[in-house]
Amino acid sequence: MVIKHRLDNNILYVMLCGELDECSSNYTRTTLDKLCSNRNFKQLVIDFSELNFMDSTGIGVLIGRYKKLKDIGVPIYIYNPNRTVEKIFKMSGLYEIMPKLV
Repeated sequence: MVIKHRLDNNILYVMLCGELDECSSNYTRTTLDKLCSNRNFKQLVIDFSELNFMDSTGIGVLIGRYKKLKDIGVPIYIYNPNRTVEKIFKMSGLYEIMPKLV
């Protein structure tokens, strides 16, 4: 897992590259928590265009970050998921709490 990020106009953009599964979940969770602790942003946009695979562990990582950011009023948006990740988001209902940007 490689995590790229940038801050632009009070929006934190994060790109997840690789696989979000049990093996990478701790690293992803820790890295996202460090990035979000900055709190110099008003929205989080997660780009999934480089994510090849995600399982239920990845869903847990995302829900955990959603709960933390919801408490401080920061929404999360999903951007550019591939077909497989899109299917997971639809089946799990994650789009109900993390809208997809078009």
